[in-house]
Amino acid sequence: MRTAMILAAFLVTSTPALADDWVPPIMDDLVQKECGSCHMAFQPAFLPARSWERIMDDLADHFGEDATLPVDQTAAIRAYLTENAGDVKGRGLARKYMRWVEPGAAPLKITENPAFLREHDFPSRVWKDPKVVTKSNCLACHVQADQGNFDDD
Repeated sequence: MRTAMILAAFLVTSTPALADDWVPPIMDDLVQKECGSCHMAFQPAFLPARSWERIMDDLADHFGEDATLPVDQTAAIRAYLTENAGDVKGRGLARKYMRWVEPGAAPLKITENPAFLREHDFPSRVWKDPKVVTKSNCLACHVQADQGNFDDD
């Protein structure tokens, strides 16, 4: 894990083009396991800490699903998400996303951020493609999204 973090830091600081399309990947096994069991575990850098607080406060209705976890796991995941949130450690692509979050706002969906909407202004047929289906399916187009690489090329 330490090697991956060092490599990620090297890539971001040494490759300007990649830095613009990169966010730190999930480096916590519990977050990866629990969040990634239903969807790609989204990097905390895409939302401010206050958003992650709101999301973690309502796991019983997590976008229509009951994602309730034991108290200790909820606390550990909350700590990871808020400590690595975009307004705390915003780097690379996350910095662009944080610029568009209104002061004090706590958006619950990365896909509703104006930066996301501008970058993903596609015809509706794209979102209806069986390989895509939903705007939150990052891996459909960004095959290394789970590694923090959102490069289009």
